[in-house]
Amino acid sequence: MTEDQRHRAIQRVRAKRAFWAHFATYVIVNALLVVIWAVTSQGYFWPIWPMLGWGIGVAANAVGVFLRPQEISEERIEREMQGRLG
Repeated sequence: MTEDQRHRAIQRVRAKRAFWAHFATYVIVNALLVVIWAVTSQGYFWPIWPMLGWGIGVAANAVGVFLRPQEISEERIEREMQGRLG
């Protein structure tokens, strides 16, 4: 394993750890909003709006952390160049 590969692996681990912290915060804060709604009114379910808005951000974060394209290796670049040139 090269130093560059190690550095990228550490970055991925940090990104995943940060995502899970973000997700846990989302769950806790929105649960608190639901409790506030339940205790105060139980009328119109207004917590849905922060849940949806923030949920879009959490989903985008998840896509960036877990579904981002793999790093492009020199081997793949070479194969692509040979396929287009040959």
